[in-house]
Amino acid sequence: MEIMEIIKEAFIFPSQNIEKLAIYIALTFVIAILMVGGVFACAFSNENTALVILGIILFIASFIVSLVMMGYQLGIMKSGIDFDENAPAFDWINDGINGIKLLIVNIVYFIIPAIITGIVAIIANVPGSFMQIIEKYTANINATAVANSTATAMPVVSDAAWASLFTSIAITAIVALILFIIFGFIETMGQARLANTGSLGNALNVIEAAKDIPRIGVAKVLALIILVVVIGVVIQGIVGYLTNQIPQISIISVVITPYLIFFTQRAYGLLYSDIA
Repeated sequence: MEIMEIIKEAFIFPSQNIEKLAIYIALTFVIAILMVGGVFACAFSNENTALVILGIILFIASFIVSLVMMGYQLGIMKSGIDFDENAPAFDWINDGINGIKLLIVNIVYFIIPAIITGIVAIIANVPGSFMQIIEKYTANINATAVANSTATAMPVVSDAAWASLFTSIAITAIVALILFIIFGFIETMGQARLANTGSLGNALNVIEAAKDIPRIGVAKVLALIILVVVIGVVIQGIVGYLTNQIPQISIISVVITPYLIFFTQRAYGLLYSDIA
């Protein structure tokens, strides 16, 4: 499918599955209620063990429901891969299991760039530059205290030391930004592989997931994902502006986010269908 065909089909998909969308929206309310209940139970427990336990139970319940919703998102992606016009039925156990798998995929694809960023930070000497400034502050404070115990310590750090720290941080930040963007695209392929096969090992095969991008077409993958993100940001921005101007319609925001999730997952599924 062409990019605009994918966008058009994915955008109308939620409106064609209102019942499933309504269930998904209801589950977001359930999570919110459980979270609020957990916070209140813990905040007003006053060392009441029963309330603390209740709060923990509510938090765990909200986490379980969140996993079910994550797993259902994979089902929506799978419907796109299979060109199924209908959103999948909620399968609480299977969706929960898929939610756990998706959580693992998200963690792995986050940890890899995080580790590389940490290595870059060490190579760029961020810890060393930071410690050098701390040591100079400490040395200046001690020197001032010895010279005049009543004087206010005025630590002085050279411009070169600050420049070294800022340069190290800037290099690390740039590398981190590039890495997380790249792995964000690869993770989308990993999620699609999980939705398509149900195999966690297949989804965590980072090299093969990366190869899926040129298999589909680098330009197509980049353009589609960026376009989906831009559409989501623009719609959320418009809704946010309208709700600020007219608070009475704030309920729209509760519907928009799930709608965009359906739209996004469907679009990524249709994109991956090229090679499924």
